[in-house]
Amino acid sequence: MKKWKKLLLTVLIGIVVVIIGGIAYVKTQTYAPTEAAQQVTEQAKEGKDWLYFPSEDKSKPIIIFYPGALVDPGSYSLWAQMLAKAGYPVYLLKMPLDLAILAPNRGEQVLSQQPKRDFVLGGHSLGGVMASRFAKEHSDRLVGVFFLASYPDEKGSLADKKLPVLSLTGEKDEVLNRDAYQKAKEDLPKDTDYQEIIGGNHGGFGAYGAQKGDGKSEISDQNEQVAQRLITWLNKEV
Repeated sequence: MKKWKKLLLTVLIGIVVVIIGGIAYVKTQTYAPTEAAQQVTEQAKEGKDWLYFPSEDKSKPIIIFYPGALVDPGSYSLWAQMLAKAGYPVYLLKMPLDLAILAPNRGEQVLSQQPKRDFVLGGHSLGGVMASRFAKEHSDRLVGVFFLASYPDEKGSLADKKLPVLSLTGEKDEVLNRDAYQKAKEDLPKDTDYQEIIGGNHGGFGAYGAQKGDGKSEISDQNEQVAQRLITWLNKEV
């Protein structure tokens, strides 16, 4: 009996060590905000589950954003602040281990806090996939959806939703699976607005430095272009 207890204890300790080691490894792989993005992040209102960039304009919809996998939400602060200054409040969601797949319904907390407001949902990379699933289940609260270097999967198909959708990609993006991106157009409304940032890459949709496997950006103002494309689309469609 004692041998079984010792064996069980050894196994449990081993599992704990593996879990702790796995978490530590994931954290070393996370993309942190650049210095410029971090400075802007510090101006946000920080909650347990999000970074919030408020706006005095109460008439425009609120943006809820799902970050890409292993990307600190503060990495999107540059364009988020620009949207807030244009009248669109932005919630950059925090995710467990910076993986949206671990908290796909986190946006519900924002919806419940603002029961009388309209929302626009967005996501980058894997965050966009999770955002599409959330959008499908909460389309009655949304007035638009946007994807940054991303696309929906079948579980998040928006093909039958009457929502304006923007799909924004970068010309030099070598992380985005182009075949999957093309196929996913079947899961988007026929009138989806497809746009491309010339010279832009995958990591340039945030501000966190070079991303493994990505193409080299040929522009230095991608965050500004992202903000302007989003603001123009929002002003026109929502």
